[in-house]
Amino acid sequence: MRTIDLIRLLALAAIWGASFLFMRLIAPVLGPLWTAELRVGIAGLLMLVFMVATAQPMRFRANWRQYLIIGTVNSALPASLYAYAALTLPAGYSAILNATSPLWGALIGAAVLSEPLGARKIVGLFCGVAGVALLVRLGPVQFTPEVLLAALACLLATVCYASSGAYSKLRSAGIAPGLMATGSQLGAAAVLLPALPLAPMRSEPTLQILLLVLALAAICSAVAYFIYFRLLADIGPTKTLTVTFLIPLFALVWGALFLGEVISITTLAGCALVVLATWLVTVAPRRALASAN
Repeated sequence: MRTIDLIRLLALAAIWGASFLFMRLIAPVLGPLWTAELRVGIAGLLMLVFMVATAQPMRFRANWRQYLIIGTVNSALPASLYAYAALTLPAGYSAILNATSPLWGALIGAAVLSEPLGARKIVGLFCGVAGVALLVRLGPVQFTPEVLLAALACLLATVCYASSGAYSKLRSAGIAPGLMATGSQLGAAAVLLPALPLAPMRSEPTLQILLLVLALAAICSAVAYFIYFRLLADIGPTKTLTVTFLIPLFALVWGALFLGEVISITTLAGCALVVLATWLVTVAPRRALASAN
């Protein structure tokens, strides 16, 4: 891996780790739906400006259905669910639970795409379940029904990510990544917009909150997506997926530095189990790679 690719990978992990910090600050003021809508809406508009400036046609007429479906499952629902979880869970918790996405991807891939689910992935799934259980039940945050609901919201968001990935392979593999990234953000904003009158903001946003919203949308969504797709093109999906291992670590550090969140031994143990599970599920052993070549 080139030095520039490593820098991009670390930057992406740091940015996505910070997104949980931003949501932890924004959601209690704006509420989950407004937080999600502003994130995907502003990001989609910024990305659309970039696409227009670089003369890349969006092809809305041909792809609008995929933009809406993937926007809903991959952006609108997860953004809302994570914003809801941010009302209760520390940023590090949400990031660790987010790292279970590949585990659900393995299960859905086996069920829908007939992808093999070998012993290595099964062990990974059990490690992931153990890590989540350890974190939620024995972590520094007191176990309450609200904590359980917030954790379930995070896990449901990861199921959405995994489902979107499987759907994309089946239905929208021919759409260029840049078009899908931009179109799905705009589709997510369109889906969430009618629900906003049903969920008014919790309080009046300050200038600081508005700046955090802009950072969440512009950096953690728009910029992050372009870095992500550049890595996909340059180093491939397997190496790019290693960003999943790093996001919880950055989120834990950001939460401790800026919000005073506690990093306990139990938190680190739960994080280690989830990261190990993700590695077992996503990284093929060398012998398998050699035989594939």
